[in-house]
Amino acid sequence: MKENHLKRLLREKKPCIGAWLSIPSPFSAERVAGLGFDWLVVDMEHNPISIETAAAMFMAINTSNYTAPMVRIPWNNGEHIKRVLDAGAWGIVVPMVNSRAEAEEAVAAAMYPPKGYRSNGGGRYEVSFGASRAEYTSKANDEIVIVVQIEHIQAVERAEEILSVPGVDVGFIGPNDLMSSMGMIGKTDINDPKVVEAIDHVLKSAEKCGVAAGISLQNAQEVNARLGQGFRFLQLSSDMNVMMAAFKVELSRVEKR
Repeated sequence: MKENHLKRLLREKKPCIGAWLSIPSPFSAERVAGLGFDWLVVDMEHNPISIETAAAMFMAINTSNYTAPMVRIPWNNGEHIKRVLDAGAWGIVVPMVNSRAEAEEAVAAAMYPPKGYRSNGGGRYEVSFGASRAEYTSKANDEIVIVVQIEHIQAVERAEEILSVPGVDVGFIGPNDLMSSMGMIGKTDINDPKVVEAIDHVLKSAEKCGVAAGISLQNAQEVNARLGQGFRFLQLSSDMNVMMAAFKVELSRVEKR
């Protein structure tokens, strides 16, 4: 069975750089997977990506030997978690986890008994991990990466109890929703003192609980700065954002005559 190198990097407390895939296309996913990211997240929460397309994107990402196919599920429930893991995802990003109970539910849904209640059925996980069904089901609990999103001020206040749940690998900060929950909806100033304090609290809580802190970022400069602060699971923008930014710059350079 293939080793989930992302899980190993997290255990070794090494930084892991990835990106969001917002474009519902295995062709695009395959090209991005060839760039050298440690992980790529197929974003099913905010984009029109079906389970069939997600499965094809996991296949495309798997053409790389160094990029883990991850997925952000639409919401924290067992049905979503079971289906994407059976479809071949190597880990999940669970949105809007605001309490210890919600973190425990996410972990339980992702784990086979006795640690959880994940249903033992067929799926393309055998191909994704290069394993027999028996081998996969006996080792999956140790290989699946579980990321919980800390993206509400309630979650910030409960960060330590959330991130201390056994099985959680990463506490990932979503700045936009976090600022919205703090009465700053539509604002982008992540350097507001209250936001800085909230982010710092999550980072310290993650370090105390022995898990990685992650955060959504837009460019390499931001990633380098957060690496220096101790973040270890860092999102370098998304395929859609990078494409649109590049087109915008190039279109502005066109000299219409």
